Amino acid sequence: MVEGVTPPTKTELRTGVLRARRAVLTDRREREAQALCHWLPALVRPGQTVCAYVPVGSEPGSEAMLDNLLELGVRVLLPVARNDADGRALPMQWGIYVPGTLAAAEFGLREPAPPWLPAGSVADAEVVLVPALAVDRNGNRLGRGAGFYDRSLIYAAPHARLVAVVRDDELVDALPADPHDVRMTHALTPSGGIVTLRG
Repeated sequence: MVEGVTPPTKTELRTGVLRARRAVLTDRREREAQALCHWLPALVRPGQTVCAYVPVGSEPGSEAMLDNLLELGVRVLLPVARNDADGRALPMQWGIYVPGTLAAAEFGLREPAPPWLPAGSVADAEVVLVPALAVDRNGNRLGRGAGFYDRSLIYAAPHARLVAVVRDDELVDALPADPHDVRMTHALTPSGGIVTLRG
């Protein structure tokens, strides 16, 4: 960091990443999504439970990733995000992914059909694929700021691999972090594949 220069805030970083993602052309986004699928066999094993997510907007990944995970013989759980009566993020519930059954949900998301599993079900997962705007090499993740994942990942098993899914240039050297932020153990990028983080 240059002396006397204030580092960007999380809000400023989020704005910059989202602006850059919106500028990515559709064909490149599709190529990157295919590349992410290429790395999945090295990440999971048949019989495991994997918590994943349904990408929205310009988020890396695709619904094809979910289908690929099923083809690899894993059980896929997807998040169900809700706020409490005061508008604060609750720990996420989880639903079993069944192709063709996703429904429109709050916050512009798509979610699995009920019945849903309790928040503690994330503890069954050996791998948790986590959407991120960026992640640094110490495992600090930049999310969208709602707090759903930080409130949910505290229930993950100690041995679980917490994998931030990002574009290549979103794996960076350093990000601001808060004490409550849950650190990632790995990153998954289109070109670099599975990267072990120092966190």
